[in-house]
Amino acid sequence: MATVDKDQYEKCNFCNKAKNDVEKLIVGDKVAICNECVNLCGDLLTELARNTIKALDFKEINPKELKDFLDKYVIGQEEAKIVLSVAVANHYKRINNTSKDLELDKANVLLLGPTGCGKTLLAKSVARYLDVPFAVTDATSITEAGYVGDDVETLIGKLLSNAGGNVEKCQKGIIFLDEVDKISRKSENTSITRDVSGEGVQQALLKVVEGTICRVPLPGANRKNPQAEMVEVDTSNILFIAGGAFVGMEDVIKRRAEGSGIGFGVEVKTNHNGKLEDLEPDDLVKFGMIPEFVGRFPTWVGLTELTEEQLKFVLTEIKNSLIAQYTYLFETDGVKLKFSDEALLEIAKNAATRKTGARSLQAELERILMPHMFSLKEYAKQDITEVVITPGLVKKPIKLAA
Repeated sequence: MATVDKDQYEKCNFCNKAKNDVEKLIVGDKVAICNECVNLCGDLLTELARNTIKALDFKEINPKELKDFLDKYVIGQEEAKIVLSVAVANHYKRINNTSKDLELDKANVLLLGPTGCGKTLLAKSVARYLDVPFAVTDATSITEAGYVGDDVETLIGKLLSNAGGNVEKCQKGIIFLDEVDKISRKSENTSITRDVSGEGVQQALLKVVEGTICRVPLPGANRKNPQAEMVEVDTSNILFIAGGAFVGMEDVIKRRAEGSGIGFGVEVKTNHNGKLEDLEPDDLVKFGMIPEFVGRFPTWVGLTELTEEQLKFVLTEIKNSLIAQYTYLFETDGVKLKFSDEALLEIAKNAATRKTGARSLQAELERILMPHMFSLKEYAKQDITEVVITPGLVKKPIKLAA
């Protein structure tokens, strides 16, 4: 095998820059390349990968298999998981529709339920199952164009960023609009004044939710810079899942179901429970959502508040459970973490009283485990290899000491 005399290469064979004009000259078999050309090649390959259209095949989505996947991450909410699985399968059937005679309407999804019941996790888990880009946007952060705050293009830009700048992937992604109930208008009557945080935001979202072309900057570019490179994203095939607590919706349903009782011969229904399963489009309008916005979300389903037993299950049994996470954190310092069954139930009870669902579980664990996590390194020095959490420690954790 012939040897390479590196000293004979005085310049880059690609850009012809002299060896002394670059930081590094990499010599191979009969060729040399400088560090600047290597970086340029890397940029070109990154751009190529970003623009390469990867065909995403969603033709074989089985709603039951999707629902089984969701069962691993979300406890309970059986009806919501079934409705969402069918809606997602139909959405991607629509994307793959090749019929020239039949056009399928877009059907976005609205999830209604109390805080911490699993709305965001459901949407995120669907995206994980499909391996598509996913973005979460707080609807309350969106304002009409011309006002301070995020506009609707911002949420498309966020999805594009999560898609690695790949427009094709972005156009088949999922956006979760959280706290959508907070952008309800203040009354049923259309106001003369501008409602920046309510009806105006709903109006601004209509086109992007139904399908339009948005010009957004590439990830990393400053959208306020007029020289920023822009790309066009078609939102027609982006699935929008909206979620909100809709506090007071049960009362709206109950009033509508029981009727006013005015006039002769009117049948008055009493003691209606006002459950979300009886929701009708007019109830959403009464709540403050404009009819056009309601029409963009023809599929909706209600989620229920988690029970103490379900909260306990969330702690221990679902994939990536909180107990598994904290157990791992302790084990990295050589300490085993254990919970008695009674302690787990006590944690679930405390979380239930907070009325924030599964979100309160982590706050409870942080309250109980913080002193121990602060002292884990010291435990190793003292040959303490196990921490057992009992109901007593849940009710009265040890004090944090410096």
